[in-house]
Amino acid sequence: MKKYGLIGYPLTHSFSKKHFTEKFLREGLDSYQYELYPLPNLSDLPELINSIPDLCGLNVTVPHKIGVMFYLDKVDPAAKEIDAVNCIKIVNHQPVEAFFNGELSSMQVRLEGYNTDAYAFEESLKPLLKKHHHKALILGTGGASRAVAYVLKKLGISYKKVSRRAVGKQLTYKKLSEDILHDYLLIINTSPVGTSPTIDECPDIPYEFISGKHLLYDLVYNPAETEFLKRGKARGASIKNGLEMLHLQAEKSWEIWNS
Repeated sequence: MKKYGLIGYPLTHSFSKKHFTEKFLREGLDSYQYELYPLPNLSDLPELINSIPDLCGLNVTVPHKIGVMFYLDKVDPAAKEIDAVNCIKIVNHQPVEAFFNGELSSMQVRLEGYNTDAYAFEESLKPLLKKHHHKALILGTGGASRAVAYVLKKLGISYKKVSRRAVGKQLTYKKLSEDILHDYLLIINTSPVGTSPTIDECPDIPYEFISGKHLLYDLVYNPAETEFLKRGKARGASIKNGLEMLHLQAEKSWEIWNS
């Protein structure tokens, strides 16, 4: 038996469980399971892993993508630069009494952290980019926004982060003007705003300044067309939701777990 799963809180709906359960059925992997592990307190992670001896890998979602790094034995260089992890590979190691986070533990595991969001976002974004998409606005400042910023930097696209409160060089939503939206033709929503069931909500940007040159990318995938994307589409913008990115990051996780 090999077990995999998702940690985060709350886990009201999960793309990952459906994706991997269908994958295991399709590929005849009868001894493989993927489960949800709601984890309100990240400090319970060692106990969770210790209680499931067949656990081989975990995906990580909000709010633990950043905090989980504290519990890892190794962090991939890209994930370290992003400062967020959404994939953990669990590798057997010795000795039996491992020094785990300052406490002796009977766990025979080594935890390695990766970020598959960055790979997935880059692969899904690149085919949509045009020459005028050289400046971007990132809506939201959570773990997912860090992966997006990493990719934009890698692609040579300058960016500004947008949040409700002004912190450092971040813009606030109230500061977004016609001039800013005229210059920043790529807008990426990394916040959960607009996710089902609150499908009538959307990031508070001045949509009247969106044009046909804009590309709006929403990491939200449920609903398929968020209010953010609907409003952009109505103004002639190109739009993309986060479903392909989810598939790509899941398959990259699978590749890491089996490497």
